Amino acid sequence: MILVTGATGLVGSHLALQLIENGENIRAIYRNSNSKMATKSLFELYEKGNLFEKIEWIQADITDVTSLEIAFANVDSVYHCAALISFDPKDEALLRKTNIEGTANIVNFSIANGVKKLCFVSSIAALGDLKEHEIRISEATDWNPEKPHSDYAISKYGAEMEIWRGQQEGLKVAVLNPGIILGPGFWNKGSGTLFSAVANGLPFYTKGFTGFVAVSDVVALLILAMNKMEVDENNNGQRFVIIEDNYSYETVLNAIAEALKVKKPKFYASKWITEIAWRLNWITSEVFNQKRNISKDSARSSHSTSLYSNEKVKAVFGFKFRNTKEYINEIVALHSKLEKTI
Repeated sequence: MILVTGATGLVGSHLALQLIENGENIRAIYRNSNSKMATKSLFELYEKGNLFEKIEWIQADITDVTSLEIAFANVDSVYHCAALISFDPKDEALLRKTNIEGTANIVNFSIANGVKKLCFVSSIAALGDLKEHEIRISEATDWNPEKPHSDYAISKYGAEMEIWRGQQEGLKVAVLNPGIILGPGFWNKGSGTLFSAVANGLPFYTKGFTGFVAVSDVVALLILAMNKMEVDENNNGQRFVIIEDNYSYETVLNAIAEALKVKKPKFYASKWITEIAWRLNWITSEVFNQKRNISKDSARSSHSTSLYSNEKVKAVFGFKFRNTKEYINEIVALHSKLEKTI
């Protein structure tokens, strides 16, 4: 039995679908019926709605130890995809509880229940910091605790520490560090907000760089990493940067606009503009008690020039990534199909 956490999110739902299509027996965690229906909708988007019923669903929360006891019964492999993504400083405590404490619970239950293998979806945010002579961030780049990091990055780094602890206690593990994951079905959260923002006439862009990857590639590599642990002991404890390539936000936003056939973001938001923007957003969020739309961390990361290396994952698996710009067109086509069915 395979357990999938985060099966109601972008990666977990696509992973669940692929595992079912591969003939695997899977159990998935969900917190409420609404979130579970999001996964069902995704299956239907791919015209695979009949496969949804093959999932064994367990209502549980990774931060609730009691609810996890049933979820781990007879499980031999775990894909841990559940996480909170937020750059709102008000979510610091929740980020730590969900991403660090929740991962610790998954590791502890895996060890206690004799789970053989665990694949963890981390983030490029948890990778290290470049030194002066270094050009690209890789799996071997050292984390510098004296450098500034977002609360989200710290929580994912802390989650990885729990995974490595599990390895020291005898659990076979693999960690994937994806960049911004693009995919259909979730336009109201995560990377999906890039599409909805452009569709709604986003006027601004920045020229910062980061890594992007198709959700289908993340799923494929999760399965490859899990299977490789079965046949190759040397793959235990491996970590992989998962990006197709590094792109500027300007390039990606323009590609989305072209796919949607709407106007491209027109105005360049320089560093000083985004510095003003996050401060104004902080004021309005405090006055009206609203969630932050832009934080100091997200504003500054939008100007980051850090580049990431995917050389290791290509060398180990001989993997060929899907082109990000072409995949953006596929995502928009799927979304158009979804709108026609509503």
